[in-house]
Amino acid sequence: DVAHGMIKKAGLPDYVPPVDGGSMGGEDDDVPYWGQPGVHEIYRDWHEVLAEYDGDRALCAEAWLPTPEKTALWVRPDEMHQAFNFPYLTTEWEAEPLRQVIVDSLRAFPAVGAPATWVLSNHDVIRHASRLALTAPSPQGEGIGPLSAAQPIPALGLRRARAATSLMLALPGSAYVYQGEELGLPEAIDIPDDKRQDPTWFRTNHEKYGRDGCRVPLPWTSTGPSFGFNSTGASWLPQPAEWAEHARDAETGDPDSTLSLYRDLLATRRAHGLGAGAVEWLDGFGDDVIAFRNGDVTVVANVGASPVALPAGDVLVASEPGIEKTLPADTTVWLRA
Repeated sequence: DVAHGMIKKAGLPDYVPPVDGGSMGGEDDDVPYWGQPGVHEIYRDWHEVLAEYDGDRALCAEAWLPTPEKTALWVRPDEMHQAFNFPYLTTEWEAEPLRQVIVDSLRAFPAVGAPATWVLSNHDVIRHASRLALTAPSPQGEGIGPLSAAQPIPALGLRRARAATSLMLALPGSAYVYQGEELGLPEAIDIPDDKRQDPTWFRTNHEKYGRDGCRVPLPWTSTGPSFGFNSTGASWLPQPAEWAEHARDAETGDPDSTLSLYRDLLATRRAHGLGAGAVEWLDGFGDDVIAFRNGDVTVVANVGASPVALPAGDVLVASEPGIEKTLPADTTVWLRA
């Protein structure tokens, strides 16, 4: 956690973060307490400690850094084994930026002998089922609440989240799934002020909502106390009533549910060895489409507003049901190449 923040710059120089800057180190400024060279010596020592024990284990860095190239410094052969790819997480739902961060990641991580990693949500960011369809730019680090300028468009957010996940899980390397995203959970917005827990809410005199919205306990059952989270009904953050439709028991067995989509994607990813594969980019689909081949699977993601024609091939998995000859907007499909 905050793997880039244990060493301070020599002399402890003063630093005032920009008002609109990131708080975790994902900005370009030379922040004197983020990403200092000395932190790498700590993980070289930790690496040696892990090597003293039998069996396999891994160190994973939660290091918020501005580029894949800088993130890759944490996973050199004698340091950590993997690092969350936050530049990928923070990329907008647009074809060219997504294509570029994938290219950069597939160059930077393997260059130091580590697998690329991919992640869309975690405990510090607005859940991607909401973040990918906001009415205003994402207020990263501030969270969203009932009075925020940025509000999610629920149906569009879930559609894009399913498409984004289908794109991510087709990429070679390691993919990380944050609890609840496999149910299509949106950000919890209408949390009563007296129930909020994030220190950000208190430190900013209630001006920034913070991260509570992505930390609400999961709905396991569509009925019962705390949606099955426990038997008493106690919950450290209140669960939205509409989460009943996202409950695990409600989605299990529904072939069109987000839970079923994740299971299909993960099973197909394993069966076709996509994690150990390689990306071969495909042209001819237009500027709003990301298309590539990974082994015997062709992946087409339409992040634009208009449908696109699909090449021949059997549909293995699609982020939306009923995909045949054309791919609608905000949809991803895997075809047998």
